[in-house]
Amino acid sequence: MTHVFPDDLVQAQRDWYATYRRLAAAGSAPTDRTTDQATDQATAQTTVLRRRLVRLSVRIAAHPFWTTLPGTAPAARMELKAMTWTDPA
Repeated sequence: MTHVFPDDLVQAQRDWYATYRRLAAAGSAPTDRTTDQATDQATAQTTVLRRRLVRLSVRIAAHPFWTTLPGTAPAARMELKAMTWTDPA
């Protein structure tokens, strides 16, 4: 079954993936920081990204669209994920 998702839900899922990738990239940065300031900045960036992921997760999970799909919401959720996933080149 193909669903027609609201634009704001699609954008939130795309933003979630983009934020997740940025967080993963920040976590794979070199750990040999030369100053405490650089470490503090990296930690602050990670915190901001994690908070954004939480906010986006709540926005996606609590979206009113899911209440319109009794019994099919899990399949629709997977469809949304598949349609918004883009493998970065």
